[in-house]
Formats: sequence, C-alpha cells, structure tokens
Amino acid sequence: MIDAFAFGDQGRLAPGSGGLGSGLGQRVGKVMTGPILIRADAGPELGTGHVMRCLAVAEALQDLGHTCHFLCAALPPALAQRLTIAGFPVHSLTAPAGSVADAAQAAALAETLDAPAVVLDGYHFGPIHHAALTVGRRPLLVFDDLAVLELFSAAAVVNPSPAALALPYSTLAPEARLLLGPRYAPLRRQFRAVVQAGRRAPAGCETVLVSFGGADPLSLTAPCLARLARVLPSTCRLAVTIGAGDRCAEVIIATAAGIGAERVTVHRDTATMATLIGLASMAVAAAGGTVFELAALAVPAVLVVVADNQLNSARWMADQGLAPVIDGRAADAVDQIAEAAVALWVDEARRRALSAALAGRIDGQGALRIAVALLALAFGDQEPRGPGG
Repeated sequence: MIDAFAFGDQGRLAPGSGGLGSGLGQRVGKVMTGPILIRADAGPELGTGHVMRCLAVAEALQDLGHTCHFLCAALPPALAQRLTIAGFPVHSLTAPAGSVADAAQAAALAETLDAPAVVLDGYHFGPIHHAALTVGRRPLLVFDDLAVLELFSAAAVVNPSPAALALPYSTLAPEARLLLGPRYAPLRRQFRAVVQAGRRAPAGCETVLVSFGGADPLSLTAPCLARLARVLPSTCRLAVTIGAGDRCAEVIIATAAGIGAERVTVHRDTATMATLIGLASMAVAAAGGTVFELAALAVPAVLVVVADNQLNSARWMADQGLAPVIDGRAADAVDQIAEAAVALWVDEARRRALSAALAGRIDGQGALRIAVALLALAFGDQEPRGPGG
C-alpha cells in the first residue's frame, strides 16, 4: 500500500535551484510559444477552491519562468483583481458555464493564445470540454475530486486527497499521468515560503482561526462565530475570514462587531492566509483546500465538511486520528462544531499531539510538482506514469 503522506523531493523548486525542477524552466522556456490556459470558475455556489488551487499552480509555473491566463465564466471581482495583480490575465467567458459553447470558446482561446497546455478544474466540465481542449494533441491537466467521470482525454489527473490513491483512476484515466495524494497538494507561494522557513507560533498564542472557505455555502461562519465567542474562554481571541464569494459577509461583520474588537478580528478576502494560519493555536475550518494549508503548518483543527467533494479527505483525516470532523450539513452542526472546538481547546496535550502528528506530512511543494509534470507533458518529456507521479 502506498503511504499517501510519504514523499521526498524536499526543498523549493525553481529554475537552476536543483532537485525536481532543476533546469526545466530554462529548457522548455526556449520553445514555449504561449501562456498556459486555465479554465476554472468561482462564486457563491461553486466556492473559490477551484480557482485558488489553480492559482497555486499558476504561481509555481510563474516561478519556473512561465505564465498563465485564466478563462472564467464566473469570478468574484476581488478574486479577479487578485489574479490580475499576481500577473495572470483574466478572460471573461460569454457562454453559459459547462455548455458546448463554453468548450468551443475555451478551445478557441487556447488556439489564439497558442497555449502549450490547458488546466481544467470544475465539475461542470465533461467529455465535450476534454475533447475540444485536446485538439492538436495539446495536453490537458484535469483537477478531480470525486473519481466519477471518465477522463480518457486527460494527459494528467490531479487529486490531492489522501484517499485518492484508492480511487479507480487507472480505469477512468488509463492514459493519464496520475498525480495523486497530498504529495500534490497545491499550496500557494505564501505557504511554501512559511513551510520552508518553519512555522513558529508566538509564545502564549491563544487564537482560534474560523474559516469556512471562500464562499461558506452553508452560511456557518456567523452562527459558529457567535457560539464560539460564548463557549470559549474570554482570553481566547477569534480570527475570522470572509472569502471573496461569501454572500453573508455583512452578517459576519455585524456578528463580529457585536462580540467586540477585543475578541474578534475580521479578515476579508485576505491575501495573507498563511500568516493567519501560522499565528493560530487551532482552527475551525471547512474541510476543503484549507486542510492541506493547516496540515502544512501543523495547526490542529476541527474540520467541517460543507460539500460532497470534501468527504474523502475528511474521512481519511478522521480515520487517521489527525482531526475531529463534523458534518456541517447536519441540523445541529453548529452545536457539534462548538462542542468539538471546546473539547480540543481545553485539551492542550491533544492539540500538541495533533500538531506533532501533522508536522512534516505536507512539504509545501505540491504545486511545483504539478507544474513540473505539466511542463514535461507539454514539451514532450515522457516520464513514468502512475500513482507515484
């Protein structure tokens, strides 16, 4: 059995730095004729996770000397601005998301840009998109979480869930290079920097981070914030995040104001999530991409499942004893979350044990590994395929 958390290739990867990415940026850069195209969407219903993990890969490609363009049918303005500032042009799709016209426009833009590869991330993309985007043998890298769609056209499939190694990708994507497990957890540049430097939480830190992702589709932030303020000790500060796609932002802000600035700090569409996590003694968080960010910085957490695509990773974390997990879709979810948070907060020995168990399991280099694999596929470097990458 493959250990989902066992990996090597330590250290930051960059052109000329040695290791997995040594020289690759310079070698393929000489023949690269256009930017890599990324097709992903974000919003209140979709969340922002698809775009954010693509951003992590785009940053890694940028670090290797290449650029990316994003094509989006839906994207919160704050997130569009973040991509633009980071140096990634954003194109607006005029066709309905997931439609045949969507696939045609995406393929046309890839051709116009002379894109050497395409990254696709979203559950509304199926065989029509896969076929359209691989015309001309352009390699397609697909992010997947559920292992329910055939991925015959994909040159590479990424699923960073610890449970991904047991899913039927060898049948669903028989010709693809499989980039599976937390070895390929796509952490953004700011997290890679903190992991490399080593997280050092301040002495006497008594902060709980409350973060339900970029959209909080179940609107759990405000009620959980109010309940945690009541049940946790008054010495415990709460740092709450509001994502770019959260429709309840003003309710959260009002809830925080009612609790008081001496207890709660609000971080809206923060660009410094790695810092916030690094300063927390524990977290209450949605069980999406934040799971890998928390694990990379060894921050113990109560994980809350808010969507089906989070179930596999959350169950694995619970089974391994790495985090208490709550189903946020339950009628009494807020009660369960508060009870689990209090139990973890008062048990300092358990928090230390969880932190120790998480330490070193995510090395922060997943996005770079994905970027290197994609560039190799785009420029003809045939490498062995399979779960080990």
